[in-house]
Amino acid sequence: MRNRYYDLLRCLAIVRVVVYHVTGWAFLTLAFPAMSLMFALAGALMASSLDRSGVAAVGRRLRRLLPSLWLLAAIFVPAMLLTGLAPSWRLVLWVLPLADPPANQWGALVLSVVWYLRDYLWFVLLSPPARWLFRRWPVPTVVAPYLLLVVVEFGYPDAPATLRDFGLYFGAWLLGFAQHDGMLKRMSRRLLVAIAVPVGAAGLAWIFTHQGPRGYDLNDVPLGNALWSVAFVLLAFGLAPSAVGWVDRWAPLGRAVTVLNSRALTVYLWHMPFVIALNELLSGLGLAHSTTLGLAARLAAVAVLVAVAVALFGWVEDLAARRPPCLLPGGTLRTSPSGTLRTPPGVAEPPARQPTGARRAPVDPAGVPSASAGPAGVPSASAGPAGVAGTAADPVGVVGTPTESAGRLSSVGR
Repeated sequence: MRNRYYDLLRCLAIVRVVVYHVTGWAFLTLAFPAMSLMFALAGALMASSLDRSGVAAVGRRLRRLLPSLWLLAAIFVPAMLLTGLAPSWRLVLWVLPLADPPANQWGALVLSVVWYLRDYLWFVLLSPPARWLFRRWPVPTVVAPYLLLVVVEFGYPDAPATLRDFGLYFGAWLLGFAQHDGMLKRMSRRLLVAIAVPVGAAGLAWIFTHQGPRGYDLNDVPLGNALWSVAFVLLAFGLAPSAVGWVDRWAPLGRAVTVLNSRALTVYLWHMPFVIALNELLSGLGLAHSTTLGLAARLAAVAVLVAVAVALFGWVEDLAARRPPCLLPGGTLRTSPSGTLRTPPGVAEPPARQPTGARRAPVDPAGVPSASAGPAGVPSASAGPAGVAGTAADPVGVVGTPTESAGRLSSVGR
């Protein structure tokens, strides 16, 4: 059964991502550090899969992650080749993005969100040994990525983006392991707050004294980002409500949460091309990004175009998850008192496995109503840079210009 609280957090993170990339409002990164939260949610789901299926969970997770990327690449890679991208063997990275796939100048910005899939892929591959280490030495295992980030920030500033991201986000992934194992819920609230508050305060102090080009934007201050995000994730998990059945009491809200979770990867991958294209188009029509009308027009237009992309391409997520493809997931929802969901309307739940020779209880042919399953912890989440060389640029062109890198994806805000 799905955890509806996780679904709600992921839904909020996706909305925050899109709004941030449309508006460029730096305070949103502080108010809701969506990227670390998304990796933490993904880590919790990955731990559950590993405990249930072992190493086979790695292949299943990648199967759900990659098809949506392949569809995106099938459309944009030929377009980039026709507009100046030089053919090379590195194009294979659009099939398996273990490093940043090649892109030309415009593609580097439009497809910059692929950095998330690159990091996610590595985290999935590293999860089996990380799970083994976490079970034996949980605290040192969680702390190790953050120590790596400190080393990178103070001793290796030119480190590859993948290494910096590992230090910044793999710790959040491991906090998801702790959440899955119940470690955070077993902590007393007093102890949890006693840890989170000073860590968060240290993060804020670092952010306020080390501003980047966009002011108090977490994406420009990795160390402050890590500390503040740890505090946020600890509180979001450790102080989670015991039930969130209220999410589905208002049908439109419940349906929105279900749809955004089932189409998280589609929304994540496709919103940035629309953000970039609309910024150029509406600026040319005199609707400046800096005006209220200009921002409202961008938000409305991106929302409509993302909805169109969900209708056109979202079925790929169903096929990747081995669900029957549908135009819009959801339908009538029924929640348990704890806020978890059961199976979709008209779909019978499989009977529980019983010992050999045990008599099976009859199964109701009508099934038990519930929501359709969502993506495998993907988030998505806030869109972000490909993490390549250069100074991060504002995603909507308000501050600076897109970072140019020969055949590599450029950096934008996360």
